[in-house]
Amino acid sequence: MQNYDAVVNPQKTKSSPDIGPVAVMAATRADLSYLCQLLNFSRDDFQPLFMSRLYFDRRNPGGLSVTGPFVGAPYAVMLLETLIAWGARHIIFIGWCGAVSDRVNIGDVILPTSVYIDEGTSKHYGTGDNPKLQANFPMVSKVRQMLVHHNCDFQEGAVWTTDAVYREIPRVVTTHQQNGILAVEMEISALYSVALFRGVDLAGILVVSDDLSTLSWRPGFKHDRFVQGRQTVCRLIKELLPGL
Repeated sequence: MQNYDAVVNPQKTKSSPDIGPVAVMAATRADLSYLCQLLNFSRDDFQPLFMSRLYFDRRNPGGLSVTGPFVGAPYAVMLLETLIAWGARHIIFIGWCGAVSDRVNIGDVILPTSVYIDEGTSKHYGTGDNPKLQANFPMVSKVRQMLVHHNCDFQEGAVWTTDAVYREIPRVVTTHQQNGILAVEMEISALYSVALFRGVDLAGILVVSDDLSTLSWRPGFKHDRFVQGRQTVCRLIKELLPGL
């Protein structure tokens, strides 16, 4: 574990909960609510964590925790850093993404095994000028095994993380297509960078919510296949958690 050598650091205080080593980060309110339902957390019994909610079993210190929602790399990292300071060591992130490759469809499940860094947070965690990062975490292998075991169709590969959701311009999208990028989203490269820097285990699972591959935006947030995809991922996360 890297030393906390910054001027301001996340801290575990007497009032911080004992959340244990396993944590789930749900980027969206919809997935957070569904996970709470699956894991028998009351949606009204939570601890505020910045602008998000932290759910944990108050009767079982050291147990599982779930937090969200959040958007963007800087805020996602604030949450992750706090979870790590409070004891999290094995983290699963679930989020949504936009298809960049024409091989990816709305509702598909993606396991990001590498990332293209186009956000401003990762460089503060030792990535330097290298925009590419491999996700060689044990948790990624565990998630892959889970998806295969449950016969869940998924794709794995590179994902592009950007801060500028309204600056996904055609020439950049085309370049990423040519480089084999599957999808675009706003958090995963920073989460992987922090996990590598802090020496913790993390995997992301993404569900394709919209499509940019034709250079014309096609939203799919209300498509049945997308809803089924994200609910399937939430159920599989529940299955994976006891083994962690």
